[in-house]
Amino acid sequence: MSTKRKKNQYYADYLGLEKILDSQNPRSEQLGSPVHDELLFIITHQAYELWFKQIIHEIDSVIDIFKESYIEERNLSTIVNRLNRVSMIQELLIDQIKILESMTPMDFLEFRNLLNPASGFQSKQFRVIENKLGLLREDRLKFSKEPYDSFLKNNDKKDVRDAENQKSLFFFLEQWLERTPFLEDGSFNFWREYKASVNKMLDEDVNIIKNNKSLSDEEMSTALAHYDKILYNYNIIFDDKEYEKLLKKGIKKISRKACLSSLFIMLYREQPILDLPYRIITKLIDIDNLMNKWRYGHANLAQRMIGSKIGTGGSAGHSYLSKTLEKHKIFDDLTNLSTYLIPRSSLPSLPEKLKNKLGYYFNYEEK
Repeated sequence: MSTKRKKNQYYADYLGLEKILDSQNPRSEQLGSPVHDELLFIITHQAYELWFKQIIHEIDSVIDIFKESYIEERNLSTIVNRLNRVSMIQELLIDQIKILESMTPMDFLEFRNLLNPASGFQSKQFRVIENKLGLLREDRLKFSKEPYDSFLKNNDKKDVRDAENQKSLFFFLEQWLERTPFLEDGSFNFWREYKASVNKMLDEDVNIIKNNKSLSDEEMSTALAHYDKILYNYNIIFDDKEYEKLLKKGIKKISRKACLSSLFIMLYREQPILDLPYRIITKLIDIDNLMNKWRYGHANLAQRMIGSKIGTGGSAGHSYLSKTLEKHKIFDDLTNLSTYLIPRSSLPSLPEKLKNKLGYYFNYEEK
């Protein structure tokens, strides 16, 4: 029998602190003219990359759960918790921008030229995160008229393309939503009932406009034009052929079936069994918005530090980063579901049998 004792773990060894703390090598020091704020710049960006690694770890674990054809309730809870962790990390990353803003533009210019041609655009992990979430190559803004991965080293380019070629979180989310039960249950057809409720609500709205004697002809015309826009938005999801056209044009990204399932979940989110699916949807909306908030903060930081100068990696700096805000959204179809929400008072009533299913109803007589 072995009597060999397990070696006690030491804090610095467990965390690999010697390697981590020896990884800051300011170029200004190497050239013999140390610039105080270069260390801040390096440490902040290294911290970004460490947190990016954690985000990738969380997204991978969520994708693994979504790959299952049947997801148990406890695993839905795990998805919510891990997506929530991702959003909390994103909020931390956004706050880190404030630390960089403690450096003045003149302080940054002291060492900026030493970075060329290195750029945050070359962050492999950030591109991997975008790909794993579901940002498609064709939806990306080109970088100096070149594909987004053109300026990466070959090894980094391979990792980014591997992530691009794998099925994304968006893909598995769409499949999961398409499997949502309850939309048709016995005589209840959610789509038919929802459409009837919307038409009734819109008819009431247009009658209010037409019967409003206080409106001038111009005001009534404006109000009715606004009503026509609302009607058009609803008709997009009412008409499967129209929706398919928008999918092909890239205006819509998520399938119509997944869209309707998401809408059902959002409208009836107070039903117990829909609580976790609702929180998954809202967490993904949060993550998408926080990605954009980080891009916006980064764009403002670039403008503050370099104005209209070209970025160190050759991009148009602030201008390029600003354009990615609209172009690089991933879950905007989920965000835009708010367009189709209707008041609780107008919601189609659920049959009692379906309400029992949605409420974890347990019939003791069936024991």
